[in-house]
Amino acid sequence: MMISIAELLKLHFHYIRQWYEGALEINDTDFLALVAENHRFNFQLWLEEDKARRDDKGFEFVYHAKRNIDRFNQQRNNFMEKMDQWVFAELKPIQDGSVPFNSESPGMMIDRLSILALKEYHMGLQVERKDVDEAHRETCAKKLAVLQQQRQDLGQRLEELLHQIKNRTRSFKVYYQFKMYNDPSLNPQLYKK
Repeated sequence: MMISIAELLKLHFHYIRQWYEGALEINDTDFLALVAENHRFNFQLWLEEDKARRDDKGFEFVYHAKRNIDRFNQQRNNFMEKMDQWVFAELKPIQDGSVPFNSESPGMMIDRLSILALKEYHMGLQVERKDVDEAHRETCAKKLAVLQQQRQDLGQRLEELLHQIKNRTRSFKVYYQFKMYNDPSLNPQLYKK
């Protein structure tokens, strides 16, 4: 098993374009389906975060956006863990402490690549805007170049990590997020009401 990082990076942009054109469907299977699910929740989070910043729509509008943010963020974290579980099962990383552990798991890195893809896509839209001045477009073009470099660098680091895990020179653990705020039995604001 080796994940194609180039394919993964293309997947993120493919789905952003597809989802803006229609339904939030996923056409992939196996590991790439997990990547796409994580990305779909990041995509939905992006839209809700924008909505939550509106001050012209009233309390109910923002309230529903914030509730959706909580729900999508929980699912996003769940899929980070599922990606890590899948990679862990496939590569069976060493757990005896004989090799260094990476502090960031493959799932966490893929999640960050998803967010960077969303930033890159939307910054690209800013560069193409016709209703702003040239200074805005130039500033956004510089930011876009930085985002593209960050995404490329992170993709390379992920590829290196996966090779190191496969070659038994580095390891990782599945880190569980245990989001407490969504759990009525763990959030004191919910269980003490």
